[in-house]
Amino acid sequence: MKFKGFPPGKVSFTSIPSLFFTELLPQIENIHELKVTLYALWQVTRMEKTFKYLRERDFAEDAWFMRGMGVTSQAQLQALAEGLSQAVARGTFLRVATPPPEEEQHLYFFNSPQGRAAVKAIQEGNWRPGKDTSPNPSLSIERPNIFQLYEENIGPLTPLIADALRDAESIYSATWIEEAIAIAVKNNVRKWNYIEAILHSWKEEGRYERKDKRHSEKDSQTYLEDEFFKFTEH
Repeated sequence: MKFKGFPPGKVSFTSIPSLFFTELLPQIENIHELKVTLYALWQVTRMEKTFKYLRERDFAEDAWFMRGMGVTSQAQLQALAEGLSQAVARGTFLRVATPPPEEEQHLYFFNSPQGRAAVKAIQEGNWRPGKDTSPNPSLSIERPNIFQLYEENIGPLTPLIADALRDAESIYSATWIEEAIAIAVKNNVRKWNYIEAILHSWKEEGRYERKDKRHSEKDSQTYLEDEFFKFTEH
């Protein structure tokens, strides 16, 4: 898969310590170690836990991340285990087992003052991780921004369209914009004014599927075609 380039507009950034580039990066030769290290940095910057750590399954359950670790599931898990072991051996990660009576699993902390304090507290029995039911961030959850969505589904991004998209982003939710673009693609009406008309109608009158819950999918489709027909004309 070829990278399409960074899209225009707002994109999220991840803070990475400068020490990673000056000391760690020149030492890392194993691609799997590099991937798990960068992934963990991306994860911890999005966590709200007091002690930030990852379990092996946090890596393994992110399908979007794991697809880059190998062709088969077995190869992916082997690459993950190799990358984690290398990062621990280098001293980037600190690995500690959860104390009994909990089911044993390994927790991975960054080798930072906070990480070292957490590992020491676990080993001395002064702290144990609670049951954390909230999911960690996933690479596949991050949505493409509105400019990327438009270019991939509707057409080239002009300065006028870019301004219109910025305005829409400040008014409508990302979910609404994505769904309106999906409707335009489904109806093969790849025009911004058509998408904008859908969004405006939802804002003023409510989402079309809520107008009458008795409507079938076909009825809703007919409603859309009638409501926005004028925007399909060239």
